[in-house]
Amino acid sequence: MSGLVYAGIAVVVLLLLGMSVKVVKQYEQGVLFRLGKVRSVRMPGLRLIIPVVDRMRRVSLRIVTLPIQSQGIITRDNVSVDVSAVAYFKVVDAVKSVVAIENVYAAIDQIAQTTLRKVVGQHTLDQTLSETDQINVDIRKILDITTVEWGVEVTLVELKDIQLPDSMKRAMAKQAEAEREKRAKIINAEGESLAAAALGDASDTMMAHPLALQLRNLQTLVELGVDKNTTVVFPAPLMSTIGELGSFLAREAGAAGPQADGLPAAVPMQSLGTPQAQEAQANGEPLSSPR
Repeated sequence: MSGLVYAGIAVVVLLLLGMSVKVVKQYEQGVLFRLGKVRSVRMPGLRLIIPVVDRMRRVSLRIVTLPIQSQGIITRDNVSVDVSAVAYFKVVDAVKSVVAIENVYAAIDQIAQTTLRKVVGQHTLDQTLSETDQINVDIRKILDITTVEWGVEVTLVELKDIQLPDSMKRAMAKQAEAEREKRAKIINAEGESLAAAALGDASDTMMAHPLALQLRNLQTLVELGVDKNTTVVFPAPLMSTIGELGSFLAREAGAAGPQADGLPAAVPMQSLGTPQAQEAQANGEPLSSPR
């Protein structure tokens, strides 16, 4: 009988010892309650408590990721959008997170949803789409003011998704298309202006140097001559220039006189186009200048 008593006492002692030994992990803190009153905060490691009298509540200090479910929100310009976000928070005061509020995770979830609707509803649709960074900062500031009494710090809030109605998507697509067409027309007009200015400068240069226009005409003829089936119409200024060049060569030849050794004198270029000259050239007869 005494052996059973000793065995029972040993079992009770082992149970009490097991209940008195607690292990607090590195990322946790233990809030110790003695007879219902907060006694102290136990740091990570092996900790001993008084069984039955003491009770320890472990609190995680790691950053918690909290998805904020999609919220139907009406913006300031009366556009209905569905906005979802994600919040990151951590417990910085273990005692407050246990004593000040019953369930800190559920409380953060609810206050984050209401704050998201409040902040986004104060902005227009364009601001919501373009100023997400400022909206994130505003939501975080409001959450920090509320959660500081709970021993919680909100480290980051980010808008995750913004769903627009189909009609608004089509309207925005039309707006973007019109904006691109406007930019294309402006660029085209600027190109026409630059081209007109360049042509004006070129015309001024040709007026100052008439020979430049003739050189340009000759270059055009060279480019057109690549295709043998092209019919070329000579501009009148070009024909007059050729005639003046022929007259110049004829005057030079007349001033030099008949050449030695019985060779015929130089033939003016005006006579090259006469019917007599063409017939003589076809019969193989030499050309001679008129006397």
